[in-house]
Parts: sequence; C-alpha cells; structure tokens
Amino acid sequence: MRAMRIHGYGDVSVIRQDIVPRPVPGHGEVLIRVAGTSFNPSELGLRSGLLSSVFPLDLPYTLGWDVAGTVVAVGGGSTLVVGDRVVGRVDSGGAAAEYVTAAADRLVRAPAAVPLTDAAAIPVAGLTAWQAVFEHARVTPGQWVLVNGAGGGVGGFAVQLARHAGARVVATASPRSADAVRRLGADRVVDYTTTPLDDALPGPVDAVLNLVATGPERVAALLPRVRPGGVLVSITVGVEVPAGVPVTASQFVARNDPAQLAELVKLVDAGAVRVDVAASRPLADLAAVHRAAEAGLTRGKIVLVP
Repeated sequence: MRAMRIHGYGDVSVIRQDIVPRPVPGHGEVLIRVAGTSFNPSELGLRSGLLSSVFPLDLPYTLGWDVAGTVVAVGGGSTLVVGDRVVGRVDSGGAAAEYVTAAADRLVRAPAAVPLTDAAAIPVAGLTAWQAVFEHARVTPGQWVLVNGAGGGVGGFAVQLARHAGARVVATASPRSADAVRRLGADRVVDYTTTPLDDALPGPVDAVLNLVATGPERVAALLPRVRPGGVLVSITVGVEVPAGVPVTASQFVARNDPAQLAELVKLVDAGAVRVDVAASRPLADLAAVHRAAEAGLTRGKIVLVP
C-alpha cells in the first residue's frame, strides 16, 4: 500500500510516499480502508522535530492521526465487523495511508450526514474544541466567549460548540477565514489584522479560548479581556496569571475520548454541528499542504484522500 512517511526530522522534503506492507490487525484491532485523513497544524512540529522531546517517533513514521474509513478486517475481540464505517483518532499515527490498523475501542460509527471522507476532519479538531468548551471553559448559556483563532480547524468546531452551549461568540479570524467563521455561527467576527479587539468586544468576556500558536506574552495580553471570575483556556502555550488577577488560566493537550467523539458525531448527524472542510486534496499532496500551512496560506480543515 501507499503511505506518507518521514524517515527523519526536517522540512517538508522529508515527507515521502513509500510502498509498504499492508498492516495486519492484532487482537482488539481492525484494519481500516482509509477514506480520508486530515491535516493538523501540530503535525508541523511533529515532522520538524519540535515535538520530539514530548512525542518521540519511531522512524520511519507514517503521518496521520485522523481517520475515517471502512473496516475491511477484524483481529478478534471487537464488536466491529467488516463493512462498518468508522471514524477516530489514531494516536500512534499511520492514517496517511491507504490502510491503517486501529484499536476498535478507540473508534466510533461515522456520521451518516456527511461524506465519509469529510468525517476525517472531526476527531483531533473536534475533540480539542469539545474539551476546551465543555471541560476547561465550562461554557454555560448566556455567556460571552472569545475564540481567538477561529479560522482554524479547532476554531470552527469551538465556535459551533460554544453556540450549542448557549453562549454568544466573538471570533478573531483573518479576512481569508471571516466568512466561513460567520457561517458557523459567530455573533461577531473580528479581522485581527485591522480591528482592535476591544472595539468588537461587548466588554469583559466570560471565557477566552486561545487557539493561536503565539508567545506567552501575547496570550497574557488576553487576560484583561476576561471578567473577574472568568477563564482563559489555551491549547497552545500556557500563561501565568499575575497575583491578584481574579482569572483562571489553563493550558491543555486534548486526549483521545471516543465517548466524546460519539457525542460529537450525534451533533453532526442532528445538524447541530457542521463539518466545514476547506479543501480536499490527494494524499500525495501532503508535503504541499505542510508547505502552505507553514506559509500561513491554509484555513479550516484540509482532508487528504488516498
């Protein structure tokens, strides 16, 4: 089968399309014929080696954490059967290929309301947004939430989930992403390249979700926008809250939670959450997608199809 692998850390030139043996599922695993995987910005750090201290790779390494596809073989000890359409997060990677094995208990039934290929946009970004909104920010009806960096894949889900929780949303986005963010339900969209943030806020907000990879000092600059007793949640860098400032700040790395993913799939099937796929590209274009992302030329979720 074809697989997009890296044999060492480095720039986009280390991504290669290799021909490798098709994997065989072990006990508790299934073999999935991949309909789609998706690109996540954190894979830039994975490929370049910036994350090697916290996520060392056994090289050569097949990229791809998100998977949507069809079960074609079962290794035993699973309730899944051949023909099941599934979606999930493959923590060991390997989904940027024609086939991948995955633990059956880490997978959920794919949504029926969207093409199977598009469902690959959900797991990593959707789970990150779910945990930011419901676990860390604990958004409740009537609150105001600022989503900083709403134009990315996590941002699109975060805007929708905050709205689903009953909040009103102010979202920062570039002109390239503004219309899409607005369609996903943001009450106010701020072009951060031209408009001061304070001009768009209704006043101090109840929660800030920082989704932007930036320096701690720029995240700390968001603290004055949070009301006393409010929260700042970051998925990138953490921030120290100065003594006497009555704001809670946290930084987290999303975990794989199939139960939450199943709830998210239900919302997709109910029409409460849209899967906004910005582009669909052949799997062989993965290096080009990395290059465009590093140049700041991508938005939303990009799905890659074998």
